[in-house]
Amino acid sequence: MPLDLGRIQGICFDVDGTLSDTDNQWVTRVERLLLPWSRLFPQREVYPFARRLVMEMVTPGNLAYELLDRLHLDDDAGRLLSALSRLKKDCPGHFLLIPGVVEMLADVQQRYQLSIVSARGERSTRAFIEQFELDQYFLAVATALTCTHTKPFADPIVWAAERMGIPASACLMVGDTTADIRAGKAAGAQTAGVLCGFGTQRELLRAGADLIIDSTVDLAAILGGG
Repeated sequence: MPLDLGRIQGICFDVDGTLSDTDNQWVTRVERLLLPWSRLFPQREVYPFARRLVMEMVTPGNLAYELLDRLHLDDDAGRLLSALSRLKKDCPGHFLLIPGVVEMLADVQQRYQLSIVSARGERSTRAFIEQFELDQYFLAVATALTCTHTKPFADPIVWAAERMGIPASACLMVGDTTADIRAGKAAGAQTAGVLCGFGTQRELLRAGADLIIDSTVDLAAILGGG
């Protein structure tokens, strides 16, 4: 089902795999861990297995976080992760940006209100925004503990929509996982699944995505801009 462009007044973006090139970071880390056993892989190529392993781990991870949310343990888990992250030294330049994202944001901001809706913690989400100076593009930033429930519940999209001054049904939720699509559907928003992150076309369509695009940067052209 194609997007109803006339309905869209605001866009909610996930971070990992949507704005940030997180999947390649994780694949590279897993590949490094597996390199000592490279002789066990065909032609000693570890990367294809590492990528498949990371992709397979995403869905169970989302389900585990959803379970914590339903048991009202997500706040405790989020605080623990934040505490652990504070024990690490700050790493400027730690994040990678999907090429072309800044240009896309500058384009679509001319016609739509923009927000971030992420299941990341507050600290790491803000670090990502600050690293690439993205503050100017977003009216609202919802993170894991902003609302009572995070994705795949509707709460953070409804929260972001209120701060953009529009109904949730006028939003387009853009993300790379089924949690993003399910959250958008629960909020009554339209949804776009991107294939530059962790999700596959099959599972994103099964979750109800209204649109599938190869990369987030393709959004500008689809919405009538660059």
